[in-house]
Amino acid sequence: MHETAYEITTAPRPNVSTYGPMLPTEIPPGVQMVTLPGGTRTLAYTQPAAAPTPPVNTAAAPIPTWAKTTALLTPTIGGGISAAGIGLSYAAPGLIAMSHALWAAVALIAAAAIGVPVLLRLGRAAANSTGGGSTTHITQNITASGMFGKANGTINH
Repeated sequence: MHETAYEITTAPRPNVSTYGPMLPTEIPPGVQMVTLPGGTRTLAYTQPAAAPTPPVNTAAAPIPTWAKTTALLTPTIGGGISAAGIGLSYAAPGLIAMSHALWAAVALIAAAAIGVPVLLRLGRAAANSTGGGSTTHITQNITASGMFGKANGTINH
């Protein structure tokens, strides 16, 4: 292996002693005077300052009207649905009773529609068969000439 010795040499600086401070014009770009944690001030390479970033708009976008309306109506609708459910649970026995009452009313109307004519017919037949008299038959013969002509007729007992 070859070992190479490197010698570090510095170029002489005009008007400055070997151990003296550097003039501001002699400081290369990217080098600044910094203070170390121990308090010693020295020259050091520093990162170039980043370009300032434009400010970010942190203001929140306005909330749309439809979103506000929906947000306000949602609990109202939910509360209304829950109130309706509670009301139906309290009203269920009464609703069932009304349902039975309505079906009873429908059955009564159907029975009346069928039963009343049957009873009347039976009542007439009983009255005629017990000697209440003979049934009267009336016959009508009516004739008319033309649409608006005088009508003539006969009634036969």
